[in-house]
Order: sequence, then structure tokens, then C-alpha cells
Amino acid sequence: MRDEESGNRLGSYLRARRELVSPAQAGLPPGGNRRVPGLRREEVALLAGISPDYYLRLERGRDKNPSPQVLESLARVLHLDDIERTYLLGLTAARPRTPRRKRPEHVPARVHELLAHLQIPAFVEGRAFDVLASNAMAVALSPRLRPGENRLRSLFLDPEEQAFQRDWTKAATDFVAALRTTIGDDTDNPRFVELVGELALSSQRFRTLWARHDVRRLDGGTTTVNHPVVGELTLHRDKLPIDDVILVVYYPDKDSDSDEKLRLLAALTHTESAGTAHEERADAPHPKAP
Repeated sequence: MRDEESGNRLGSYLRARRELVSPAQAGLPPGGNRRVPGLRREEVALLAGISPDYYLRLERGRDKNPSPQVLESLARVLHLDDIERTYLLGLTAARPRTPRRKRPEHVPARVHELLAHLQIPAFVEGRAFDVLASNAMAVALSPRLRPGENRLRSLFLDPEEQAFQRDWTKAATDFVAALRTTIGDDTDNPRFVELVGELALSSQRFRTLWARHDVRRLDGGTTTVNHPVVGELTLHRDKLPIDDVILVVYYPDKDSDSDEKLRLLAALTHTESAGTAHEERADAPHPKAP
């Protein structure tokens, strides 16, 4: 998180995004002998209607409070979508810093009860994608959904999780963009610093994606996974905020092939749990006859 530590988050974001816009996308001739990926600084300034010197000051952090009109023009030139535009507007010095969370993430008792009653994969995650609680079906879907696991760490460092995701490239891109959105201006949060530092040291792919400064919300959606026992599953995902944590549920279309496979997985999970309970009872010492 070196760019965040420097205090020049606006400049880092502008630089990362202009490198992703080709001259053709901006309506400029490609030209020859381009030494930088994407657009040059002076091209961004020209298209946004500001002076090259002023744009240079923005990238270098010498001016951290541009007007909303300037930021809107830059968002247009950089082809930002609504989420990215909102993120850009929030990087100015005029925006009040979000108060830090001082209390640890806590799963309410009622949520543990809810998890126990749900017959579909469900778990609770924190802001850094730490798994805080889960039910038996979530663990049956993926052992990486046990409490204590981190979904980003599994995604980038666990080969089994990478094989589990049918489209690992998209999943990795989406999760990193969602993490940057979640972090926002809480850049010195110890948990975020620890996680980003670990992944940056361990994964070249994470370093590449982090440098892009993509921002995205990872809310509802549909995903396809490769389960080692029941095969391919297509599941919908919903995220429900509860206090300071997020309840995540996965479920298939009713009466679909994935629905049948998930029912099979539930039956297998119930059988294994019953077998384990029986073994524990058999191993327990028998009371002596009086």
C-alpha cells in the first residue's frame, strides 16, 4: 500500500487509470514511439480541458483539492463508470475522513442461530474478506469457508481454490477491486495493511491487479464453481449487511441441475456428520455397571 502511505491517493489513481485508456479509446491517433502505456499526461489534460501543468500538479500531489467540475471532466476522459467516478470524487482533500472502526468485528448470536437453520451455503465475512462464521453447507461447498480463513488469501495462494473457481481470472479481478473499494480512505487499518502486504509479497498477479486501482462493489451475482465431489455448480450470491459484518448466501435456481447437486451435497454432509457422531459415541467410555 505504498501509494496510499505517500498520501497521494488521487495522483496514484489518476496515473493508474490513464495507463489503462488507449489513444484509440480516447479518439486520438495511436502515433509511434509511445513510451508510456495508455494516455500521456498532456493528452489527458487536453481532453479534460485543463492545463498540462495543472494536471501534473494533480498527479504529483501538489494540488489535492480540484473542483468537482475538473474531476468530472477527468472521469469522462478516463472512461470511469459510476462506481469509479464516485471513488474518484471521494479522493479529494475536501472529503472528511471516515472514522475508523475501533471495535472488533463481531457476529451477533442471532446470526449464528440463523446460519444453523439455513439449508444452503451461508457464512459471515468481515471487511477484509475474513470468514468469521459459517454453516456446515458452506464448509461442504468449500473448506476455505471455515472460520479463520480469508477469501482473498485462498483465492491467490491456494491452488485448490483456484481450481474451484471456473473463472479464476474474473474472480481475482473482482475481489481485488472490491477490496480497494472497501478500504476507501481507511488505508492505515492494520488488518488491511497486513493482508495487502502479505498478498503483494506472495502473488505477482495480486501486485498487478492492485496497481490497476480498479474499484468495484462485490454484492449480488452469479458464479460457477467446480466442486470436487458433485461437479459444476452455478449459484447465485447475495450479500446482506448485518451490523458491522456481511451475511453471504449461495443458492441455485429451483429444480435446476445445480439444485439437485446441492441437495446431494447436503445429503452427503448429513451422512458424514451422522457417521462422525456415531463414532464419537462408540469411542466414549461406557459407564460401569453398579
